[in-house]
Amino acid sequence: MRHGLGAGTGGFSRSDFPRSELGDPGRRVTIAELASQVVPNALPHSPAVADAVRVSELAPHGTTIVAAGFPGGVAMAGDRRATMGNMIAQRDIEKVFATDEYSMIGIAGSAGIAVEMVRLFRVELEHYEKIEGAPLSLSGKANHLAAMVRGNLGMALQGLTVVPLFAGWDTQRELGRIFSYDPTGGRYEETAFHSVGSGSVFARGSLKKLYHEDLDETGCVTALVQSLYDAADDDSATGGPDLSRRIFPVVMVATADGVRRLPDSEVAAIVDQVVAGRMGRPDGPAAPLL
Repeated sequence: MRHGLGAGTGGFSRSDFPRSELGDPGRRVTIAELASQVVPNALPHSPAVADAVRVSELAPHGTTIVAAGFPGGVAMAGDRRATMGNMIAQRDIEKVFATDEYSMIGIAGSAGIAVEMVRLFRVELEHYEKIEGAPLSLSGKANHLAAMVRGNLGMALQGLTVVPLFAGWDTQRELGRIFSYDPTGGRYEETAFHSVGSGSVFARGSLKKLYHEDLDETGCVTALVQSLYDAADDDSATGGPDLSRRIFPVVMVATADGVRRLPDSEVAAIVDQVVAGRMGRPDGPAAPLL
Protein backbone atom coordinates (compact mmCIF):
# COMPACT_ATOMS: atom_id res chain seq x y z
CA MET A 1 0.00 0.00 0.00
CA ARG A 2 1.40 3.39 -0.97
CA HIS A 3 1.61 6.25 1.49
CA GLY A 4 1.99 9.99 1.03
CA LEU A 5 0.37 12.49 -1.26
CA GLY A 6 -0.56 9.89 -3.88
CA ALA A 7 -2.00 6.67 -2.49
CA GLY A 8 -5.56 7.39 -3.61
CA THR A 9 -6.06 10.18 -1.12
CA GLY A 10 -6.80 12.84 -3.68
CA GLY A 11 -3.20 14.13 -3.30
CA PHE A 12 -0.44 14.28 -5.91
CA SER A 13 2.40 12.05 -7.04
CA ARG A 14 5.29 12.67 -9.43
CA SER A 15 3.21 11.33 -12.29
CA ASP A 16 0.85 14.28 -11.90
CA PHE A 17 3.54 16.69 -13.12
CA PRO A 18 5.35 17.01 -16.45
CA ARG A 19 8.91 15.68 -16.41
CA SER A 20 10.22 19.08 -17.50
CA GLU A 21 8.81 20.64 -14.33
CA LEU A 22 10.07 18.17 -11.74
CA GLY A 23 13.24 16.92 -13.41
CA ASP A 24 14.73 13.45 -13.00
CA PRO A 25 12.05 10.84 -12.07
CA GLY A 26 14.49 9.34 -9.57
CA ARG A 27 14.70 12.56 -7.57
CA ARG A 28 12.27 13.17 -4.70
CA VAL A 29 9.83 16.05 -4.95
CA THR A 30 10.48 18.83 -2.44
CA ILE A 31 7.68 20.62 -0.58
CA ALA A 32 8.61 23.89 -2.32
CA GLU A 33 8.36 22.29 -5.76
CA LEU A 34 5.03 20.71 -4.95
CA ALA A 35 3.64 23.96 -3.52
CA SER A 36 4.82 25.91 -6.56
CA GLN A 37 2.60 23.71 -8.75
CA VAL A 38 -0.41 23.29 -6.43
CA VAL A 39 -0.69 26.48 -4.35
CA PRO A 40 1.87 28.96 -5.73
CA ASN A 41 0.23 31.90 -3.94
CA ALA A 42 1.24 30.39 -0.59
CA LEU A 43 4.95 30.91 -1.27
CA PRO A 44 6.64 34.05 0.14
CA HIS A 45 7.86 35.15 -3.29
CA SER A 46 4.50 34.63 -4.99
CA PRO A 47 2.85 37.52 -6.89
CA ALA A 48 -0.11 37.53 -4.48
CA VAL A 49 2.14 38.02 -1.46
CA ALA A 50 4.13 40.68 -3.30
CA ASP A 51 0.90 42.49 -4.18
CA ALA A 52 -0.18 42.42 -0.53
CA VAL A 53 3.12 43.98 0.49
CA ARG A 54 2.71 46.70 -2.13
CA VAL A 55 -0.85 47.42 -0.99
CA SER A 56 0.27 47.74 2.64
CA GLU A 57 2.98 50.20 1.62
CA LEU A 58 0.40 52.41 -0.12
CA ALA A 59 -1.62 52.87 3.09
CA PRO A 60 -0.41 55.34 5.72
CA HIS A 61 0.81 53.68 8.90
CA GLY A 62 0.76 55.00 12.44
CA THR A 63 3.74 54.10 14.53
CA THR A 64 4.57 54.43 18.23
CA ILE A 65 2.16 54.51 21.19
CA VAL A 66 3.23 54.39 24.85
CA ALA A 67 1.29 54.10 28.10
CA ALA A 68 2.21 54.00 31.78
CA GLY A 69 0.38 53.89 35.06
CA PHE A 70 0.84 56.11 38.09
CA PRO A 71 -0.85 56.25 41.50
CA GLY A 72 -4.36 57.40 40.73
CA GLY A 73 -4.42 56.91 36.98
CA VAL A 74 -2.85 55.93 33.69
CA ALA A 75 -1.39 58.06 30.86
CA MET A 76 -1.04 57.37 27.14
CA ALA A 77 0.89 59.25 24.44
CA GLY A 78 1.43 58.86 20.72
CA ASP A 79 3.76 60.47 18.21
CA ARG A 80 2.26 62.38 15.28
CA ARG A 81 3.95 60.83 12.23
CA ALA A 82 2.31 58.57 9.65
CA THR A 83 4.48 56.87 7.07
CA MET A 84 3.81 55.38 3.64
CA GLY A 85 6.75 53.19 2.72
CA ASN A 86 9.80 55.41 3.02
CA MET A 87 7.76 58.62 2.80
CA ILE A 88 6.21 60.75 5.56
CA ALA A 89 2.49 60.66 4.74
CA GLN A 90 1.37 63.02 7.51
CA ARG A 91 3.15 64.97 10.23
CA ASP A 92 0.26 65.70 12.56
CA ILE A 93 -1.89 62.56 12.61
CA GLU A 94 -3.64 61.80 15.89
CA LYS A 95 -3.33 58.24 17.17
CA VAL A 96 -4.67 58.48 20.72
CA PHE A 97 -8.42 58.78 21.29
CA ALA A 98 -10.89 58.71 24.17
CA THR A 99 -13.27 55.78 23.66
CA ASP A 100 -15.66 56.69 26.47
CA GLU A 101 -15.65 58.53 29.78
CA TYR A 102 -13.04 56.30 31.44
CA SER A 103 -11.04 54.63 28.65
CA MET A 104 -8.73 55.53 25.76
CA ILE A 105 -7.06 53.81 22.86
CA GLY A 106 -3.88 54.29 20.85
CA ILE A 107 -3.47 52.87 17.36
CA ALA A 108 -0.47 51.51 15.49
CA GLY A 109 -0.56 49.99 12.04
CA SER A 110 -2.72 50.78 9.01
CA ALA A 111 -4.12 54.19 9.88
CA GLY A 112 -7.33 54.10 7.83
CA ILE A 113 -8.48 50.74 9.17
CA ALA A 114 -7.39 51.66 12.70
CA VAL A 115 -9.35 54.92 12.77
CA GLU A 116 -12.44 53.14 11.44
CA MET A 117 -12.04 50.48 14.14
CA VAL A 118 -11.85 53.18 16.82
CA ARG A 119 -15.03 54.85 15.53
CA LEU A 120 -16.91 51.56 15.53
CA PHE A 121 -15.58 50.69 18.99
CA ARG A 122 -16.83 54.02 20.35
CA VAL A 123 -20.28 53.52 18.85
CA GLU A 124 -20.60 49.99 20.19
CA LEU A 125 -19.59 51.05 23.73
CA GLU A 126 -22.16 53.84 23.64
CA HIS A 127 -24.79 51.49 22.23
CA TYR A 128 -24.15 48.96 25.01
CA GLU A 129 -24.50 51.63 27.68
CA LYS A 130 -27.81 52.85 26.24
CA ILE A 131 -29.24 49.35 25.94
CA GLU A 132 -28.07 48.05 29.31
CA GLY A 133 -28.37 51.29 31.26
CA ALA A 134 -24.80 50.91 32.57
CA PRO A 135 -21.35 51.07 30.96
CA LEU A 136 -19.40 47.95 30.12
CA SER A 137 -16.63 47.09 32.60
CA LEU A 138 -13.06 47.93 31.61
CA SER A 139 -12.27 44.21 31.21
CA GLY A 140 -15.38 43.85 29.04
CA LYS A 141 -14.27 46.73 26.85
CA ALA A 142 -10.82 45.16 26.49
CA ASN A 143 -12.37 41.80 25.54
CA HIS A 144 -14.66 43.40 22.97
CA LEU A 145 -11.72 45.21 21.38
CA ALA A 146 -9.88 41.88 21.16
CA ALA A 147 -12.78 40.46 19.13
CA MET A 148 -12.63 43.45 16.78
CA VAL A 149 -8.89 43.01 16.25
CA ARG A 150 -9.46 39.31 15.56
CA GLY A 151 -12.10 40.26 13.00
CA ASN A 152 -9.42 42.17 11.09
CA LEU A 153 -7.17 39.11 10.79
CA GLY A 154 -7.95 38.64 7.10
CA MET A 155 -6.74 42.16 6.34
CA ALA A 156 -3.73 41.68 8.64
CA LEU A 157 -2.66 38.68 6.55
CA GLN A 158 -2.62 41.04 3.56
CA GLY A 159 -0.31 43.45 5.38
CA LEU A 160 -2.99 45.84 6.69
CA THR A 161 -2.43 45.18 10.37
CA VAL A 162 -3.93 47.11 13.29
CA VAL A 163 -2.39 46.74 16.75
CA PRO A 164 -4.07 48.92 19.40
CA LEU A 165 -3.04 49.79 22.93
CA PHE A 166 -5.99 50.16 25.30
CA ALA A 167 -5.99 51.73 28.76
CA GLY A 168 -8.37 53.29 31.23
CA TRP A 169 -9.55 53.73 34.77
CA ASP A 170 -11.23 50.67 36.25
CA THR A 171 -14.08 52.09 38.34
CA GLN A 172 -14.65 48.73 40.04
CA ARG A 173 -11.06 48.08 41.09
CA GLU A 174 -10.20 51.80 41.33
CA LEU A 175 -6.92 51.70 39.43
CA GLY A 176 -5.53 52.36 35.98
CA ARG A 177 -5.02 49.35 33.69
CA ILE A 178 -3.24 48.80 30.36
CA PHE A 179 -4.06 46.14 27.73
CA SER A 180 -2.03 45.17 24.67
CA TYR A 181 -3.02 43.01 21.68
CA ASP A 182 -1.51 40.93 18.92
CA PRO A 183 -2.85 40.82 15.33
CA THR A 184 -4.78 37.60 16.03
CA GLY A 185 -6.82 39.27 18.78
CA GLY A 186 -4.82 38.02 21.74
CA ARG A 187 -5.39 40.29 24.75
CA TYR A 188 -2.75 40.81 27.43
CA GLU A 189 -2.82 42.96 30.53
CA GLU A 190 0.42 44.84 31.06
CA THR A 191 2.09 45.87 34.30
CA ALA A 192 3.31 49.44 34.85
CA PHE A 193 3.94 50.42 31.20
CA HIS A 194 3.88 49.21 27.61
CA SER A 195 4.42 50.38 24.03
CA VAL A 196 3.37 49.30 20.53
CA GLY A 197 4.42 50.24 17.02
CA SER A 198 7.63 50.32 15.05
CA GLY A 199 9.48 52.31 17.71
CA SER A 200 8.10 50.31 20.62
CA VAL A 201 11.35 48.47 21.36
CA PHE A 202 13.24 51.73 21.86
CA ALA A 203 10.38 53.36 23.78
CA ARG A 204 10.06 50.39 26.12
CA GLY A 205 13.80 50.37 26.74
CA SER A 206 13.60 54.05 27.64
CA LEU A 207 10.69 53.46 30.03
CA LYS A 208 12.59 50.65 31.74
CA LYS A 209 15.23 53.22 32.55
CA LEU A 210 12.97 56.13 33.54
CA TYR A 211 9.82 54.62 35.04
CA HIS A 212 9.20 54.07 38.73
CA GLU A 213 5.95 53.38 40.54
CA ASP A 214 5.73 56.56 42.58
CA LEU A 215 5.73 58.98 39.64
CA ASP A 216 3.04 61.63 39.78
CA GLU A 217 0.98 62.53 36.72
CA THR A 218 3.45 65.10 35.40
CA GLY A 219 6.39 62.79 35.99
CA CYS A 220 4.61 59.93 34.21
CA VAL A 221 3.79 62.11 31.20
CA THR A 222 7.37 63.37 31.11
CA ALA A 223 8.65 59.77 31.06
CA LEU A 224 6.31 58.99 28.15
CA VAL A 225 7.53 62.04 26.20
CA GLN A 226 11.13 61.01 26.88
CA SER A 227 10.40 57.50 25.60
CA LEU A 228 8.85 58.85 22.38
CA TYR A 229 11.91 61.03 21.90
CA ASP A 230 14.14 57.96 22.27
CA ALA A 231 11.94 56.01 19.83
CA ALA A 232 12.17 58.81 17.25
CA ASP A 233 15.93 58.92 17.76
CA ASP A 234 16.32 55.32 16.56
CA ASP A 235 13.22 54.63 14.45
CA SER A 236 12.68 56.63 11.27
CA ALA A 237 8.92 55.90 11.26
CA THR A 238 8.43 57.59 14.64
CA GLY A 239 8.18 61.37 14.64
CA GLY A 240 9.89 63.39 17.33
CA PRO A 241 8.67 66.78 18.61
CA ASP A 242 8.41 69.21 15.68
CA LEU A 243 9.55 72.45 17.28
CA SER A 244 9.35 74.56 14.12
CA ARG A 245 5.72 73.57 13.44
CA ARG A 246 4.91 73.20 17.16
CA ILE A 247 3.56 69.68 16.63
CA PHE A 248 3.74 67.66 19.84
CA PRO A 249 2.61 64.19 20.97
CA VAL A 250 -1.04 63.65 21.81
CA VAL A 251 -1.25 62.85 25.53
CA MET A 252 -4.32 61.61 27.42
CA VAL A 253 -4.78 60.75 31.07
CA ALA A 254 -7.47 58.57 32.68
CA THR A 255 -8.25 58.97 36.39
CA ALA A 256 -11.26 58.62 38.68
CA ASP A 257 -12.46 61.94 37.22
CA GLY A 258 -12.50 60.48 33.70
CA VAL A 259 -10.39 60.80 30.57
CA ARG A 260 -8.95 64.13 29.57
CA ARG A 261 -6.59 65.25 26.87
CA LEU A 262 -3.70 67.40 28.03
CA PRO A 263 -3.80 70.79 26.31
CA ASP A 264 -1.07 71.48 23.77
CA SER A 265 0.33 74.25 25.96
CA GLU A 266 0.92 71.79 28.81
CA VAL A 267 2.49 69.19 26.54
CA ALA A 268 4.61 71.90 24.88
CA ALA A 269 6.05 72.93 28.26
CA ILE A 270 7.07 69.32 28.98
CA VAL A 271 8.51 68.88 25.47
CA ASP A 272 10.52 72.09 25.73
CA GLN A 273 11.95 70.88 29.04
CA VAL A 274 12.84 67.48 27.53
CA VAL A 275 14.47 69.03 24.45
CA ALA A 276 16.45 71.48 26.57
CA GLY A 277 17.79 68.59 28.62
CA ARG A 278 18.76 66.72 25.45
CA MET A 279 20.90 69.63 24.34
CA GLY A 280 23.30 68.85 27.14
CA ARG A 281 22.74 65.08 27.16
CA PRO A 282 21.55 63.80 23.74
CA ASP A 283 20.93 60.27 25.00
CA GLY A 284 18.58 61.46 27.72
CA PRO A 285 18.68 61.41 31.50
CA ALA A 286 20.72 58.76 33.24
CA ALA A 287 18.98 56.18 35.40
CA PRO A 288 20.26 55.46 38.90
CA LEU A 289 22.14 52.19 39.27
CA LEU A 290 20.17 51.15 42.34
